[in-house]
Amino acid sequence: MAVILVGGGARSGKSRYAIALAEVHGDRLGFVATAQPADEEMRERVEAHRRQRGPQFITIEEPIDIARVIEERAAQFDAIVVDCVTLWLSNLMLSGDRDVMAEVDRLVKVAGDAPTSLVFVTNEVGCGIVPENDLARRFRDIAGFANQRIAEVSTRVYWMVFGCPLRVK
Repeated sequence: MAVILVGGGARSGKSRYAIALAEVHGDRLGFVATAQPADEEMRERVEAHRRQRGPQFITIEEPIDIARVIEERAAQFDAIVVDCVTLWLSNLMLSGDRDVMAEVDRLVKVAGDAPTSLVFVTNEVGCGIVPENDLARRFRDIAGFANQRIAEVSTRVYWMVFGCPLRVK
């Protein structure tokens, strides 16, 4: 089983590449969607992503407890795409009642023990300017630490640039 991390900037081709990576592992494909479409624009993005990945993926919408989903459902799939880690972190932070790094540690443990291949999609949010407010700085820092932790247990790590995957690990 493989744990793969695909990161990069906005609209860099991360999701499309993650889907292609998952498809080589077999026909039983899962997709854990962490987005919570709160407005029309986000609902349109979610629908576009569904069309892009096609009907071969079974979608599981879970904004918070993705470790539980992987624990409970991993054996049903040849590969699972989790899209996206940074949205998940945002959901955790805004829920207000969770130890975000403890949840990251739990996810990393579950990923390392999973009986299926996992492909995590994440955004790189630390290459820009230092955010001006405390919440944005904490989010940037947590995202950086979470990406490092997932990369540690990943067998492969890719950085997407202009739709081109660069293998980092």
